[in-house]
Amino acid sequence: MIIKKGSRMLSSKLINYLSLFLIIFSVSLTPTIAIKQSYIVYLGEHSHGVGVTSADLQGVVDSHHEFLGSFLGSKEKAKDAIFYSYKRHINGFAALLEDDQVEEIQSMYIYIPSGIQVISVFLNKARKLHTTHSWEFMRLEKNGVVYPNSLWNKAEFGRDIIIVNLDTDNYVHQGLQIDHVFCSVWPESESFNDEGFGPIPSRWKGICQNDKTNDGFSCNKKLIGARYFNKGHIAHGGDITNSMNTPRDYDGHGSHTLSTAAGNIVHGASALGLVNGTAKGGSPKARMAAYKVCWPPVDDAGCMNADILKAFNTAIHDGVDVISISVGGTPCDCLKDGLAIGSFHAVKNGIVVVASAGNDGSKPGTVTNVSLDNNTGLSKPTMPEKSFYPLISAAQAKRAKASVDDVLRCNKGTLDPKKVKGKILACLRGEIPLIEKGHHAALAGAIGMILCNNKPTGNEIYSVSHVLPAIHINYTDGVRVFDYIASSNVGYCYTDPHAYITSPETKFRRKPAPFMADFSSMDPGLVYDLTVNDYYDFLGLNNLLDFNYPSLTIPNISPSSPITITRRLKNVRAPGRYTGRVRLPHRIFSASVNPRILEFDHVGQEKSFNVTIKVLDVDAVKDTYVFGEL
Repeated sequence: MIIKKGSRMLSSKLINYLSLFLIIFSVSLTPTIAIKQSYIVYLGEHSHGVGVTSADLQGVVDSHHEFLGSFLGSKEKAKDAIFYSYKRHINGFAALLEDDQVEEIQSMYIYIPSGIQVISVFLNKARKLHTTHSWEFMRLEKNGVVYPNSLWNKAEFGRDIIIVNLDTDNYVHQGLQIDHVFCSVWPESESFNDEGFGPIPSRWKGICQNDKTNDGFSCNKKLIGARYFNKGHIAHGGDITNSMNTPRDYDGHGSHTLSTAAGNIVHGASALGLVNGTAKGGSPKARMAAYKVCWPPVDDAGCMNADILKAFNTAIHDGVDVISISVGGTPCDCLKDGLAIGSFHAVKNGIVVVASAGNDGSKPGTVTNVSLDNNTGLSKPTMPEKSFYPLISAAQAKRAKASVDDVLRCNKGTLDPKKVKGKILACLRGEIPLIEKGHHAALAGAIGMILCNNKPTGNEIYSVSHVLPAIHINYTDGVRVFDYIASSNVGYCYTDPHAYITSPETKFRRKPAPFMADFSSMDPGLVYDLTVNDYYDFLGLNNLLDFNYPSLTIPNISPSSPITITRRLKNVRAPGRYTGRVRLPHRIFSASVNPRILEFDHVGQEKSFNVTIKVLDVDAVKDTYVFGEL
């Protein structure tokens, strides 16, 4: 009896223990949900002939499904994962994948059934978006008169050249347009009027995409095409409403960049009443198309690699002559960069790609792809001339329950009207749109605003129309303003900080105005003619030294090892004799050119030369960039 009872007790304890063990074991076996991200699988190029058919293109799509299906388990799963198939010129696809699937695909050198070769697999990363007297700087005209020998006349103002602009959309936040600019084109603008234009060139194969909204967007004989690409943005977690599915520009960036490239000659143009004159694009008689690739930002950027690559592929097919793109981001491996891959395939198909350089490089004096170089930006509303008003930091106008960080940025509901009324308010940039800061300051009773950049935005200035008299200054000047407020605020009427904002003026030929070496770029006798093999060497070997480009970049130069760089020149005009001269910082480098003199007898003749550079002062070039001229 006792033994049986003990056995029952033991069994009961054992059952309880086993139950607990099973619960713990079952919990430990709960599967972890793999996170999917959008990737681009780059497979090189297609070998389509001239007569490519719809069946050929469908065959490409099927091969992508079959290839990815071999990793995911079925073609059906591959169809669900792929949101772009690049099927015309660029070969590859964009898909939602797990990390382990990506590793498996990257390890695949050649997929035997279809002969697919994987060149690279990379994340669908976001990129950021990066004047009327530009053409005077370039000596194309002077005081509105075009020189007889101007490049404009020689090129017939770009007559019937087709230029496509890869740019952006707009996003509205609480009724105000946000700090970032996202736009494509506003077709009703006079810059895009088609009066005087003949039939659309027959080589154009593009469309005017306006199928999902009723916003009245239309194309004409000047603006001959428009598209939008957002599947990559959606796959990255971006939110797209149906009303945003349009090439229309609701902010200005796309209209600005496209009209700069190819806008009509428009008299009586101005920016907020400033810089009155005639606006015109670089090729005012060219045809144009607008491809929207940028959307409301995710992770502080809104132009996805997958969408950019799709737009490049489409532009090549549509028959464009020039691709203009004003976006950029952190430099990376060229084989994992949608902009670099797209540009390469475009150039290989005879298309000129023009991309903004930008000023956001890793160090001062370096570039990536766009930032504005203005020192200050002024709004149109003005104060009485030279009338001083009390100047305070937004932090001094804090409501009781507001945080110092929020009020310093002039966030909504943080400013105390009793402390703000009748004063000029210094607000720090960040977190909310620029115009919205001025809106909050005006509602609190501010007479004006000084908008100061924070450290991350540095010298980046946007020209926007504020709702009150305002000035936008860079980070360094902003620090001085806040220091002035802090040091002067002692409570006496003659020492309290005061300021006034004058009417904005336009100044010409004043530093830091742009400078361009027009003697070399306007009518060159010699050009550095890059070939497809040059691009292959650069992409495959990452050989920047001998990349036949009109600049010499020398990393990690050593005093014990002089470096010799080779360049190849092509003559594009009459016979001539050219002498090479090098200008470098005194006593830091020595350089020689061999041969020093090149003579050309006819158009199309090519000759090479070498530049040998030796460092003399190691300390002067340590952890910095040094520049010279050839």
